[in-house]
Amino acid sequence: MRIVDVSAFYTPRGGGVRAYVDRKLAAAAALGHEIIVLAPGKTDAIVQRGRGAVLETLASPSFPLDQRYRYFDDEKALHRALDRWRPDFVEASSPWSSASMVARWDGAAPRALVMHSDPLSAYPYRWFGPVASIQTIDRGFDFFWRHLRRLGQAYDLVVSASGELSVRLSSGGMPGVITIPMGVEPGLFSPGLRDTEYRAELLAECGLDPSATLLLGIGRHAPEKRWGMVIDAVLSAGTRSPVGLVLVGEGRLRRRLIARSGGSPHIRIPGALGDRAALARLMASGDALVHGCEAETFCMVAAEARASGLPVIVPDRGGAADHADRSPSRRYRAGDAQALRDAISAFAEGHGAATPSSLNEAPRTMDRHFQELFQAYAGLHPPACRAA
Repeated sequence: MRIVDVSAFYTPRGGGVRAYVDRKLAAAAALGHEIIVLAPGKTDAIVQRGRGAVLETLASPSFPLDQRYRYFDDEKALHRALDRWRPDFVEASSPWSSASMVARWDGAAPRALVMHSDPLSAYPYRWFGPVASIQTIDRGFDFFWRHLRRLGQAYDLVVSASGELSVRLSSGGMPGVITIPMGVEPGLFSPGLRDTEYRAELLAECGLDPSATLLLGIGRHAPEKRWGMVIDAVLSAGTRSPVGLVLVGEGRLRRRLIARSGGSPHIRIPGALGDRAALARLMASGDALVHGCEAETFCMVAAEARASGLPVIVPDRGGAADHADRSPSRRYRAGDAQALRDAISAFAEGHGAATPSSLNEAPRTMDRHFQELFQAYAGLHPPACRAA
């Protein structure tokens, strides 16, 4: 098949979406498909990314709230690009305006909406969750549910990487929802990378000895990640048991998070780790991953933790929850700092009962995700006659 992916969230300086797209470009060719990624960019450009793999950018304005990103604003230009590529299948990866643009394209190719974001969890559930139930918030944001239902009717397939999100979308009236979990980069994350000396060094940097619990927080320093809540919970749990937190990432809230830690020696916020191998070593050497965000559609970092043999302490809603299906991993009530504190305390009191090596399993890989994704697409289209 020739697949065109309208990837509104792609940016060369992005994180998870960029890594996902890069892997997809490689996987499609290996599986005998041709893939063209259409993304908003600074200029119109076409870049060959390998056999049967193309990245085309359409000149688009910058997103006002984050200059790293751009957004499609020219529907006719997007439609011209789709007409020019004559796809066998079209994928849209954002539930915002670009999905509506793709839905209005008059081409004959079947199309899928891939839910790479969960706007309701990222914004209204987080903003109003402390004072209202999910059901009440959904009623207040019925206009967005109507938008999602219209998209569901316009697309042949709606793909979610999280079972929890799939259930919520189907319950909200979106037709055609299927779950295809993502996976990790093959061959990188492993419990065998655990380094006890490195773990001791990290705990020493937190002012703690090796008998303490080493928690890892990994992700962008953004409001929806709830790192402030994580810091509060770690500080509170630390009054019961010795707990250290290494919070890796970057973002505009970094200074606030450093201030939030109150100068505690037990919390380190060193910035981003650009080296994936260094990240894999770090994840294998911790005691647990702690995560605050319930708006993840899959939670790649939790999947990478699991592949590293690392237990996870995660919210009970969103993609992260799917990775906490066995002990000693724990789920806590999403958005509840006290529930997170209690989960951390309970883990710290018994974390010696399991080591990363005892959690080892064959991890699900991104290659398997793409194989299942393209199989689902092929089921909606006869075999393509174009050469990849």
